[in-house]
Amino acid sequence: MSSSIVHQPLAARFAQFYQLTKPRVVSLIVFTAVIGMFLAVPGMVPLPALVAGTLGIALVAGAAAAVNCLVEQKVDALMARTSRRPLPRGQVTSAQTLAFSGAVGGMGLLVLYHWTNALAMWLTLATFVGYAVVYTVVLKPMTPQNIVIGGASGAMPPVLGWVAVTGEVAADALLLFLIIFAWTPPHFWALALYRKHEYAKAGVPMLPVTHGDKFTRLHVLLYTVILTAVTLMPFASRMSGAIYFVAAVVLDTVFLWYAVRIYTAYSDRLARRTFRYSIVYLAALFAALLIDHYFRIPL
Repeated sequence: MSSSIVHQPLAARFAQFYQLTKPRVVSLIVFTAVIGMFLAVPGMVPLPALVAGTLGIALVAGAAAAVNCLVEQKVDALMARTSRRPLPRGQVTSAQTLAFSGAVGGMGLLVLYHWTNALAMWLTLATFVGYAVVYTVVLKPMTPQNIVIGGASGAMPPVLGWVAVTGEVAADALLLFLIIFAWTPPHFWALALYRKHEYAKAGVPMLPVTHGDKFTRLHVLLYTVILTAVTLMPFASRMSGAIYFVAAVVLDTVFLWYAVRIYTAYSDRLARRTFRYSIVYLAALFAALLIDHYFRIPL
C-alpha cells in the first residue's frame, strides 16, 4: 500500500469513498424510490418508514456502485469519462473498496430489515446482486444487450420504495418499474453513441461497437416509442390524472423529437444533449406523478 493512500486528510479520504458510491447516479435512484414510497399511500408516508427506506436503499445502492467501480477499475482507467475515479487513480485499494461496500451495503440491509420489512430487504438485496454481479460481472462484458437485460435492476428503486412502505408489490409499482425499464436503453445508448470509441478501446461490447451507429440509432428511436407508450399506462390504468398525463405527453414529445433527430441527423453533440435530457425527463416524469398523486385533476 502506497504512502499516498495511507497519509491523507480525513476529508479527502471521505470524498474518495463517497465518489465510489456514484452519488449522481444514486441520487436519481433514491429520488425514484422516494416517489414510489409516496405513491404507495393515499396520504403522508409514515416518517419512520420514509427515513429508514430512503437511508437503506441509498446505502445499498451506494454499495452496489462501489462494487461496480471495483470490478470495472481496469475498464474505467481506459475511458476518459471514468478515468478519474478513485480506483483507477490509486486513491483507494481494491480491498478497501470491497470492505467499504460490504460495510455500507450490510448497514443498508440491516436498516431495511429492522425498520421497514423483510420483503423490502430481500428485494433490495436481489437488486444489489442483479446490478453488482449479474449486470457488471456477467452481462456488461458479454453482450450488447447488457443495458436491456441489466435494466431490470436499475428499474427496481420505485418498487423497493413502495414495498418499504406497504410490505407488498402492487400492480401500480410494477408500472413504475416498466417506465424506468423502457427508459434505460435510449438513455444509455445515447451515451454509448458519442462514447463508442472509448467503449471500443476498453473492449466493452456496447451496441454501437458491435452493431454500428445506424443500428443503435434505430433502436434508440424504437425504445423511445415504447417508452412513450409505457409512460401513458399510469393514466390509462387510473393511477394518475390530468397533471401527469399532460406532463408525460410534453416530456415524451421532446424525447421523441430527440430520438427522431438522432436517427435522421445524428451528431455527437445531439447524442450528448439527448443523454442529458433523458435524465431531466425521468426526474420530471416522476415529479409529475408525485404532484398528480396529491393534486388529482380528473380528465
